[in-house]
Amino acid sequence: MSERIVTVDIGGTHARFAIAGIEGGRVVSLGEATTLHTKDHASFQTAWQDFERQQGGALPRAVAIAIAGPTRGDIIRFTNNPWIIRPALINEKLNVDRYALVNDFEAVGHAVAQADENYFERLTGPDEQLPTTGTITIIGPGTGLGVAHVWRDGADYRVQATEGGHIDFAPLDSIEDAILARLRKRHRRVSIERIVSGPGIVDIYETLAALEGRSIPRFDDKAIWTNALEGGDSLAAAAVDRFCLSLGSVAGDLALAQGASGVVVAGGLGLRIRDSLVRSGFPERFIEKGRFEGFMSALPVKLITHPQPGLFGAAAAFARLHP
Repeated sequence: MSERIVTVDIGGTHARFAIAGIEGGRVVSLGEATTLHTKDHASFQTAWQDFERQQGGALPRAVAIAIAGPTRGDIIRFTNNPWIIRPALINEKLNVDRYALVNDFEAVGHAVAQADENYFERLTGPDEQLPTTGTITIIGPGTGLGVAHVWRDGADYRVQATEGGHIDFAPLDSIEDAILARLRKRHRRVSIERIVSGPGIVDIYETLAALEGRSIPRFDDKAIWTNALEGGDSLAAAAVDRFCLSLGSVAGDLALAQGASGVVVAGGLGLRIRDSLVRSGFPERFIEKGRFEGFMSALPVKLITHPQPGLFGAAAAFARLHP
């Protein structure tokens, strides 16, 4: 008999809610997601009450919460919204008996471990399922760069969230040298997150413009991504191709560091650029690791296409914590 729980994925702009069914340590169902704007609610509790009203009554007395940020401490604060969460008061404030609180990318790791194979699309490497044993490296460019890995042993698995997005950036050609030089004017140390993340496209775009001697208007990252993907700006398109090259290099480095037997690219940005990833030099950069090119070419590299990996993964984390 499956148990119903509320699953929540909280970011800076949106909070997503759904009802999930769990059984035997796994997610067996996920209802339609309800998306609320964080700016429209004074607190997580009032957003919860709004969702409760929309559901037409009392909610299940268990909740899984994924948040975009650290989950430790007596008070959890969000970077891009004014909400706070006090873990010690979750049961009282939300009228629940049990909860699980996980980092958003840890939730993605659980989604990778439990999602059906139909939710994985080949990017490069052999056209086969992700292995059921060994380590799966997960990388997700978004507002920052999420990195995690899942260790599998048949039906069992463990998720390890990391801060891999903050390792040093290693340029591989003269253009990346120029990107690094630009960033070094503002940052003593340049991590891969400065380039391989949504906001990183701005410095890539402006570096390419400088190399060509172009005078360009100042665009934010959202405008550059939109201009590139809509096909109206050739320089923005070149910046996206360059982004994909760097992402391929970083994904390959992380796979080597983690001893991966497979790799998954996650996140909404990954879905937006899925065609660019395949057409760009992402596959070649992933493989180009000198003496390990043969090893790298044998790794399946997938894109997770689940529409709500945060909600699904948070529910999966709860199912593992409360079997």
